[in-house]
Amino acid sequence: MFIVMSPGATREQIAAVCDEISRMGLKAHPINGTTRTAIGVTGNKTQVAADHLLVLSGVEDVVHVSSPYRLASRESHPDSTVINVGGVKFGGSEFSVIAGPCAVESREQLMTAANRVARAGVKLFRGGAYKPRTSPYSFQGLGKPGLELLAEVRAKYGLRIVTEAIDTETIEMVAEYSDIIQLGARNMQNFSLLKKAGRMRKPVLLKRGMAATVEEFLLAAEYILSEGNEQVILCERGIRTMAEPARNVLDLAVIPQIKLLSHLPIIADPSHGTGRQARILPMSRASLAAGADGLLIEVHHAPEAALSDGPQAITLDEFDTLMAELRKLGPAVGRIVH
Repeated sequence: MFIVMSPGATREQIAAVCDEISRMGLKAHPINGTTRTAIGVTGNKTQVAADHLLVLSGVEDVVHVSSPYRLASRESHPDSTVINVGGVKFGGSEFSVIAGPCAVESREQLMTAANRVARAGVKLFRGGAYKPRTSPYSFQGLGKPGLELLAEVRAKYGLRIVTEAIDTETIEMVAEYSDIIQLGARNMQNFSLLKKAGRMRKPVLLKRGMAATVEEFLLAAEYILSEGNEQVILCERGIRTMAEPARNVLDLAVIPQIKLLSHLPIIADPSHGTGRQARILPMSRASLAAGADGLLIEVHHAPEAALSDGPQAITLDEFDTLMAELRKLGPAVGRIVH
């Protein structure tokens, strides 16, 4: 359910409605729009009688939401959400690129990549300090020393840091070192981790699970939103199919579908979404054309020697080419690429 406040509703009136919702044993989630405030109501098992809420001062209407993802739905939040991360925006007219290696391996490797990413005009740098791997014998990441190296990148190059949290035990430390907390595909339905991320009050990049439906994807976002964190960026990273030549299939059709159903920004990860270096540039261009709000790209100075996902990393020179192509294409679809 959503309570729509009148355009002239005061802070005191909004607070009074929130207090009344709390007295009902429910949670209130104020959402500020361009002309008015809506208040999302969660915690109810059945439809809430709205008569006494309609008579509260400043209330214009009460809307019962039909979709199961109440806070993530465009039904509840008609305006598209724009998330600002240190001056870099996801949503609106901007198309924001996040780039860096899959895993933090060494200072030399990280600084080499960060230098080229910064020179390309990109403001967001990715790198995994913790790596959830299919095999227990694969490289699992450097842990806290990796986070400390990412902090050096931020200090030296002014790049904002995106890195993955893989469990509730380390998410607070990840939040301390990162500007965006990434939750990977394997953790899309790790509900305790989603709730913890919702309490961190820091932007969260939520990847779609490799076999998740759109509804499951948006309900995972709902877990974060329902804990009070409104800064959720969705990420399409490819789904498992029977197509043998591709590691995953990048589901570009989900991008306009999400735009219809949800107000949250969505980016694409063509690195995981294709699994092959040669496919990343064309699928990056296609993601921009499909309406994505940005990209998550894996780059490495020597992909053949990478400790994690080398076949799906592009070289630093290829990354420069990609950024040049995207900046040419951006104006054609009304986007500013950076």
